[in-house]
Amino acid sequence: MFEFEFMRHAFLGCTLVSVLAGTVGWFLSLRRQAFAAHALSHIGFSGAAGAVWLGVSPLFGMIAFSLLAGLAIGSEGEGRGKIPPQRDSTIGLVLAASLGLGTWFLHEANGASSMATTLLFGDVLGIDTPTLFILAGVTALCLLGLVFLGRPLLFSSLTPEVARARGVPVRLTSLGFMAVAALACSACAEVSGALLAFSLMIGPAATALRLGLCPAMGLLVSVLLALVLSWGGLMLSWITDIPIPFWIGLGAGIFYGLANLWTRLRTN
Repeated sequence: MFEFEFMRHAFLGCTLVSVLAGTVGWFLSLRRQAFAAHALSHIGFSGAAGAVWLGVSPLFGMIAFSLLAGLAIGSEGEGRGKIPPQRDSTIGLVLAASLGLGTWFLHEANGASSMATTLLFGDVLGIDTPTLFILAGVTALCLLGLVFLGRPLLFSSLTPEVARARGVPVRLTSLGFMAVAALACSACAEVSGALLAFSLMIGPAATALRLGLCPAMGLLVSVLLALVLSWGGLMLSWITDIPIPFWIGLGAGIFYGLANLWTRLRTN
């Protein structure tokens, strides 16, 4: 399969996205913000559809919409260490409105059903060299952001009240992290589409957290599982001609189920 350039591009793209998804997804799961990741990827669909309407790259539109949504979610912050009770309702309403907006964008662009399918389910086999450079830039930017945010982010995620008392800028940290998460969701959508980016972002991370690993090992396992899902999905898709997002979603569920079983057997 590596004789074909599009497969080499696909594997490189999956590698970049998986490293990013495993890292960012671990923090999202730790902070119990899985629904935010789900919403950001769907909101990105509207941006991609808008970009199609304007005649520019869908990836740029997805990044723009996801980033704006991430900043809006992060701006709510954790008031005195508590997640605002209306946050999920607000995210849900924005999500519903954005999906409607995306449908309208595609209608105005006279987009065919094939374009909608590509935006929703991804087209990893269509990744070209410019897209690879964009994904590499997004990955580098997000990982660099996590280097600066890592310690205060972990501190404020585990004990927000103590972090606030120690002078950690909890609200600013949350804002910065949601911007990183938005960019990561946009990158993941290139591999598994807007609908299933959630599975690559949260599946490996939830499995690592379920195993009860320390932060360093949890991040490593989350990244490795994301790589296994994306690489395995590509190879199984090559063999079976079944779309890659199917294998990623199925594999994420299997990994979490096995981790749950292992945890139960170990504690009994």
